[in-house]
Amino acid sequence: MSWFRHLSSKTRRFTSLSRFSTSTSPVHHAGLGPTKAHEKPRVVVLGSGWAGCRLMKGLDPKIYDIVCVSPRNHMVFTPLLASTCVGTLEFRTVAEPIARIQPAISREPGSFFFLANCTSIDAVNHVVQCESVTEGTKTLDPWKFAISYDKLVIALGAQPTTFGIHGVYEHAIFLREVYHAQEIRRKLLLNLMMSDVPGIGEEEKRRLLHCVVVGGGPTGVEFSGELSDFIVRDVRERYSHVKDYIHVTLIEANEILSSFDVRLRQYATNQLTKSGVRLVRGIVKDVEERKIILNDGTEVPYGLLVWSTGVGPSAFIQSLDFPKSPGGRIGTDEWLRVPTVDDIFSIGDCSGFVESTGKQPLPALAQVAERQGKYLAILLNKIGKANGGRANSAKDLDFGEHFVYKHLGSMASIGSYKALVDLRQSKEDKGLSMAGFVSWFIWRSAYLTRVISWRNRFYVAINWATTFVFGRDISRI
Repeated sequence: MSWFRHLSSKTRRFTSLSRFSTSTSPVHHAGLGPTKAHEKPRVVVLGSGWAGCRLMKGLDPKIYDIVCVSPRNHMVFTPLLASTCVGTLEFRTVAEPIARIQPAISREPGSFFFLANCTSIDAVNHVVQCESVTEGTKTLDPWKFAISYDKLVIALGAQPTTFGIHGVYEHAIFLREVYHAQEIRRKLLLNLMMSDVPGIGEEEKRRLLHCVVVGGGPTGVEFSGELSDFIVRDVRERYSHVKDYIHVTLIEANEILSSFDVRLRQYATNQLTKSGVRLVRGIVKDVEERKIILNDGTEVPYGLLVWSTGVGPSAFIQSLDFPKSPGGRIGTDEWLRVPTVDDIFSIGDCSGFVESTGKQPLPALAQVAERQGKYLAILLNKIGKANGGRANSAKDLDFGEHFVYKHLGSMASIGSYKALVDLRQSKEDKGLSMAGFVSWFIWRSAYLTRVISWRNRFYVAINWATTFVFGRDISRI
């Protein structure tokens, strides 16, 4: 309630506010109405991922009021998320608050962050409908409100793909959010402690301590590498009674790390195998509570199942009546605008070029989303300076250069102080391509510089040093 009173007093732009209801039905509020002539134009950003946060960081708060709507109030630095699962890093090191990325959100009277989900978009009237996120709280009912926009940026990301396989959502854990990493860490440590309880049979110990990772992309491989390091350097020292029972299995339908060339893939395969990771080529057919079943009938018992098989458009993105790119993502033109509607842009994993542009689909990578956000921030600032920031006022403006993506390369850690670095535009091009300890040092250095704030860079560096000297934290909190 105190938060709500603060929010109410912060602005007079809310057209009306009703009191909280004690009923179980959602409470309705009018929200933010259209901007007036004496007010700055309003940019509404849906999402707080790589694309949305880079956009908000680059927007000029002197030109626009910035409103962010997202079910989380922070950005997740996903390249280091796997390290938090085993205690190499603490969770706060990979979470950057929105208000630090764009201080105007908390300082400017017309800029806001709303912990909510967008439920619908009215492109004709320039309005988005939202519903607050209140899961985990018993004192507040969700309420609905509307926000009028001058410019709308859809940066809602994507959701994990399960290929319709039964039991994935019920029994597997994804690795895309901080709470996923927290769940993995609690489950892993619980299984370690449970396996040491007197009376647990040999077979049950092996099941509890069998960690299965489905998906051989960078996330799955990096998590497997972190897990193998955790086993070798920490479990065998601190859980000596069960050290011979814990194992890691990585299941991939094709080749692991398919975006890398054959030489680097083979190096990764050899290194993971040497570290004790069992590589299995197969397709998961069904997921049950204690085992998964492959398409050849093989049953694989597990105590921890992590699912990392790529991403696809969410149900909300699929439901929007906008042009779609191949794969079901929101279609955009060369300037990242959504065709057929005015003042709506889409960036990040939820978007892709429409076929009429003739451009190749962009990969769902953080570097793509970040560069789209940077490009669009510059473009919107340019539009605002040209008096095109208001709704329906930019139709005749020259938007300038198209968005062009140039691949900066790929990196992946594979454990045991080893990593892969490929800085070529494509597998066929010439350039830096290497593997080993030096690559691991480059990997760590690059990601340390990419962490958004100096505060989190300090946290990451201190956590790495602490882990190197004292080992990983194995507290189950």
